[in-house]
Amino acid sequence: MFTNNDINFEALKRKAYNGRWATLEDGIIPLTAADPDFRTAPEIEQGIIEYIKDGYLSYGPFSGLPEFKKSVADHFNQEKHGTFSPENVLAVNSAAQGMFLIASYVLQPGDEAIILDPVDFLFKKSVETAGGIVRLCPVDTTTGEIDFEKLVSLITQKTKLISICNPHNPLGKVYSKEILKKVSEIASSHDVWVMSDEIWSDIIYDNKDFHTYSSVSDEAKRKSFTVYGFSKSFGIAGLRIGAVLCNDQEILEDFIEKSNFNSTIEGVSTLSQIAGSVALEKAKPWYKDFLNHLQHNRDLAFKILSRSEIVTPNFPEATFVLFPKIENGMSSDQFTQHVLQQGKVAIVPGSERWFGKGAEGHIRICFSTSQEILEEGLNRIITSF
Repeated sequence: MFTNNDINFEALKRKAYNGRWATLEDGIIPLTAADPDFRTAPEIEQGIIEYIKDGYLSYGPFSGLPEFKKSVADHFNQEKHGTFSPENVLAVNSAAQGMFLIASYVLQPGDEAIILDPVDFLFKKSVETAGGIVRLCPVDTTTGEIDFEKLVSLITQKTKLISICNPHNPLGKVYSKEILKKVSEIASSHDVWVMSDEIWSDIIYDNKDFHTYSSVSDEAKRKSFTVYGFSKSFGIAGLRIGAVLCNDQEILEDFIEKSNFNSTIEGVSTLSQIAGSVALEKAKPWYKDFLNHLQHNRDLAFKILSRSEIVTPNFPEATFVLFPKIENGMSSDQFTQHVLQQGKVAIVPGSERWFGKGAEGHIRICFSTSQEILEEGLNRIITSF
């Protein structure tokens, strides 16, 4: 199901944008945007077809279809130690939109938000779009550990939000219950909101346990939002479907109201919600095979890059990206350009634009493709020098 023969390259060249197959010249291998090269689960395709068979595509409830909300709540409660009811779930049109809505809800212009460094660029962008000021808390690029001393020192009267990425993109770190508890104690003692982006929480290796942030303490439950999406684990990025979860029903209702979800301005395509619901209800066997394939790819990529002497790879506990450290003295942008021109492989530079100041000197490589493509791409990177 996840061999090279299962990839429809013609379809990818027509449809896979965002720095991938449809945007690059023939002959270039994209190991760029975190999006699988494989077609989505047949159960999801079938679910969409079944839903539109009767010819009705009417308005859904503004906060989301009941079956969508139930399947997301059940998924978090069964797999991630959550305690959510379906009413605690809001359908949004991507995890990214969820992040932006939360920043807008929590922050007034001039308020401060603490984000990790390095981390995906959407954290910074969402804060700035809301008029907030970003404060960077360093994360060890080898271990993924948060510098808690620095975190506490960054908190001022203006701090309103701490945002975490768990599992961490691009480091692949899964934060333990103890670490999350520490975050909740700090946030609670300063009366600060926490947003936990958990879009990667299904792509975790070696059967490692995952705790959704709000499950770790009463403090964590009290003043937090969780963001979730389907693009990584089920390959349906183009359907733009995600969820915001919040254990406090009153807060969530206020959030829904202030985010304009109580009108036809906002709200999410019912078709996308059906896809999300079917993914969680029926496509788990497909997903487990996919995860197994990804774990083999992670091990293979680590092995190949470890022998290279050009980069030192990290060993991610989660996600399907690697974040190797460049060892030949090049900057992230120089390295990426060299590999594109000489090796015909597209990768993401660890530049400030994409991941913040702390990312410089690294590259990000996506490995959610076939073993053959991955091997070819990595060997091209190494032999281009």
